[in-house]
Amino acid sequence: MRKSSFMVTRRPSESESTERNAPSVEAAFQAAPEEMVAEILEGELHLSPRPARPHANVASNLGGILMAPFKFGRGGPGGWVIIDEPELHLGPRPDKVVPDLAGWRRARLPDALGGDEAPAHYDLAPDWACEILSERTRSRDKGQKMRIYAREGVRHLWHVDPLARMLEIFRLQESQWTLVHSFSGEERVRAEPFDALELELALLWSR
Repeated sequence: MRKSSFMVTRRPSESESTERNAPSVEAAFQAAPEEMVAEILEGELHLSPRPARPHANVASNLGGILMAPFKFGRGGPGGWVIIDEPELHLGPRPDKVVPDLAGWRRARLPDALGGDEAPAHYDLAPDWACEILSERTRSRDKGQKMRIYAREGVRHLWHVDPLARMLEIFRLQESQWTLVHSFSGEERVRAEPFDALELELALLWSR
């Protein structure tokens, strides 16, 4: 289903300067319990519990659908590194962001492991990020995280709503997000940047 495009604008922020996160925020981030998802967004610490079942189910399904054709080249073009819940350190503060899934074109990230001395996080912004929406995280996913991804030049962003069974596809154009497609239900769709193959939405919502 094609929708009329609209813009989510990029807000100028102090994170474009050399300002750093407050030491107390960094300390709280490091001390976060392992069972929580910790993020620093525009200088503020956010702690979220592990995803609820609908969220976790859809995230797992989507990763399973994309991995074989786009990461491993089985039945598809390959050429991508796709990772579940990577910790991204983006910008000078930095923002510490954990998307539900993220993907890099392999030419930009030829060695995803990076060797024994590589840090656990990634400093390189992905080409694609996906956020699974929930009531607890929706405002951050559609606010701060969209601004951070736009600032860092992430080209493609998906928002997936498990309860509404909706997939929104955003494209970055001139530092602004444009909603280019919204799909729902059990459609068979081609969703950029993975539009080389059809995506069966029924599989995405399956239990």
